This record gives sequence, C-alpha cells and structure tokens, in this order.
Amino acid sequence: MKRRDTLWGALAWGLAARAQTGPAGLPGVVQQALREAGLPDSALALWCAPVEGGAPRGAWRAQALHNPASLAKLLTTWMGLSVLGPGWRWRTPVWFTGPVRLSDGVLEGDVVIQGQGDPSLVLERVWLLLRRIRQQGVREIAGDIVLDSSLFAPEPRSAADFDGEPWRPGNVQPDALLLNFKAHELQWLPDPSSGRAWVGSDTGLLPPQTVPLRPGPCRDPRGALRANWVETPGRTEPLRLAGHLPAACGAQSWPLADPEPDTYNARLLARLWQDLGGRLRGHVRAGSAPEGSPRFEHRSPVLAEVVRDINKFSNNAMAEQLALTLALADGERPATRLGARQRLQAFAQQRLGWAADAFVLDNGSGLSRDSRLSAEQLGQLLQAAWASPVMPEFVASLPLAGVDGTLSREPSRFGAAQARAHLKTGSLRDVAALAGYVQDGEGRRWALVAMLQHAQVQRGRGVLDAAVRWAAGA
Repeated sequence: MKRRDTLWGALAWGLAARAQTGPAGLPGVVQQALREAGLPDSALALWCAPVEGGAPRGAWRAQALHNPASLAKLLTTWMGLSVLGPGWRWRTPVWFTGPVRLSDGVLEGDVVIQGQGDPSLVLERVWLLLRRIRQQGVREIAGDIVLDSSLFAPEPRSAADFDGEPWRPGNVQPDALLLNFKAHELQWLPDPSSGRAWVGSDTGLLPPQTVPLRPGPCRDPRGALRANWVETPGRTEPLRLAGHLPAACGAQSWPLADPEPDTYNARLLARLWQDLGGRLRGHVRAGSAPEGSPRFEHRSPVLAEVVRDINKFSNNAMAEQLALTLALADGERPATRLGARQRLQAFAQQRLGWAADAFVLDNGSGLSRDSRLSAEQLGQLLQAAWASPVMPEFVASLPLAGVDGTLSREPSRFGAAQARAHLKTGSLRDVAALAGYVQDGEGRRWALVAMLQHAQVQRGRGVLDAAVRWAAGA
C-alpha cells in the first residue's frame, strides 16, 4: 500500500471514530448499548489508547475510581513475571528423617513436606510428589507424614467471609502448602435407564451418591442442584446433594471447596498414599521442616504457565499464592497478606508512577469490596506491560476473545474481535469489567479498559462487548 493511501485510510478511520463518539469521549455504539441495558452513562469507565502510548482514542470517566474486581490480577501477574521471571519455579522440598531399609522398603522415620507457596499442586501433581517418594524405595513409613505450612502466616479468616459462600473454590484461603485448592470436583454421569445420575468426586474423599433426573433442557445444570453439608458441633456430615439434574445434560462436573479446609491436606495425602499402595504407621500431622538439605524437591511448572492459569481462568487462590510468594521472595518470613499488599502497592508506585493516595489495592486477586483503580491507571499498566521484556508471556496469559478461558463462551458476541483480542475479565456482585489488548482490522493494537459498576450490572455484558467491537473497528 502506498504511503498516501495509508494516510487517507488513517484520516478516514479517525473521522469515522469521531462520528461514533458520544458525549465527552463516550463512543456512540457503547452509549447505545448502555441505553439498551437500562444503565446510566455514569456506570461505565472507559479508556482506549495505542499500546505504544499516546493520546487516548476514547476516554470516558477514565479517572474515576472503580472496583477492578479480577482486573487486579493484571498487576499481580505482571509483577510476578517482572520480579521473578517467566522461567521461575516454586520448589516444595521433601525430607526423610530416617534411613530407608531397602530389604523391605520401610522408612525408619518421618516424611516431611514443606510448602513454599506453590499454587500448582493440583491432584495429579500431588500424586507425582508421592510417587517420587515411592520411587525412593519407600513402601511403608514407620513414622508420620509431617506438613510444614509455616512460610505463610495463618489468618483468622474463613472462606465464607467474603460472600457467605464457603463452598466456592475461589474463596479458598491461601496456604503455603495448598493441595488441590482444598477442593473436590464432583463428576456426575446420567443413567437414563435408572432415572438417576451417578455422582462421585475426583479426590475419592466424598462418598458416591445419586440424584434424580428430570425432564427439561440443559440450560443450567448446577442451578437445579444444591450442595448440603450439615454441620454439627465437632464434625461435618458427608456431602449430600439435593435437587435434580436435567435429563438433557450429559456428563457434568462441579468444583466445590471442602468444608473442613484445616484437615483437607491430611485427608488427601493419606488417601493418595494408600491408593499408591503405600502404608503409614503413624499419622499425617502439622510440624516443622528439619535443618539440612532435603531428600528431593518437587518443582512447579514455570511461572509463565502458572500465570496463564491465573489469568485465563481468573483463579483467585493462585493469584493470592503468587502475591504472598512475592512477599516471601522479598524476605518476609512468614509472608503475610499485609506484606503482599504493601509490595504490590510499592511496585505500582515505582513502575507506574501512581501516587500512594491515588489508588487502593486490597489484595492480589481482586476478591475485595475495597480495591479501587481507574480505567486510566489500568490502561497505563497495559501500556507498561506491553513495553516490558515479559510482554509475550503476559499477553499470552490473557483469555483470547471467544476462544479460551473466561471468554470461551458465545464467540459470536465479539464479532470481528473474536480471536483478535486478549482480555482479562473481572466480575463481582455489582462489577463487570474487561481489560487487555485489541487488534483492529488494520493491524493496529489498542489497550482497552471497560469497567461497569452498578447494582444491575448483570444487564451490562453487552456494553462491554460493544466496547470490544468498537475498539476492533467492527
């Protein structure tokens, strides 16, 4: 294309963009979406500018402070990649406190496992850690399995504190030794011949059961079910599912946090060790790691992979683990929520030039009613991340519009922006937001932030979609 054609194309695009702009920088198509949703213009904050910097293409209430919800993870993950590096790994050391008798595979002592914040210790990776113990020749542990979680400071919080829903995996509290997010994945398989669905758990810690099938379309399979844990003094009764499953649904899964997180690690390790054919004479208990070098270290995937899981699936527990790990890496022993928060705030001030009193960042996940950031500040973060050495890993961690992660549903909603926008999502009871990078039809890339805060925010998804399509030039 000739340079003159390029200039005329840019001029035509600029005129068209201004023609679509409502009051004070609010794009007309976005304003129309607000009208259709029945939301006031004041519910929205919008900012869009070239990724390389320069004047915003569109800005509306861009300096107003909003609750960012999970957009807070953008700062946590960018800081993690910048400070620790994309190839950094967590290490979980394991000690044997006695010799292994090769004649019969008996470890004459304890196995000690120290958590150092690894958020990737899901079920299969816990199995691999225990399998490595078996590969050391251990068939039977004469002592105990000792768990050391002392590198993160415990806090008097419960999973129900935020929204009264302790069974949500996203509400699980941090732990230096966080095994399988202290959760279960219920898996149910309909059996039309019996009129029931069989339900089991991936951990094997919950008893199998069945729920009835009912006629009807499969619109919301979880909506017709209720998870009931009956709590009595001193113990929690086994999970019972009430309700039914629509007959039109196929195999389904449902992640649920365990009702007794303090004992979850012990129960899971005892079960998995038994499943591996191992024997344990003692118990699984809390304790301290010994001095000296460990027998081996279990290593996590590289941080770039973990960050993809955090951002693509908006994993709160993993984000909090990373934030606390950053405090740990900076020398805080044990790492505290306060220390993690202070380090995130200091990073924002140093790298982005934010004044200390110009924002509020309560934690690393965004699961907070108190955090406050502006669309302009988040846009500055996106531009700075684009210019940083870890840009490729950071951008690749964001959900691809209409393709994966939290943006995989209903790909048609993004129009021409489908598969051309990397966007982090954020949602709370009265918050819905998107932020990330959008490529338009001419190949230009834009940093986009769109934040809604309103009591009826559930009506506003189309507003955010309209902002993405506008940024893509659709």
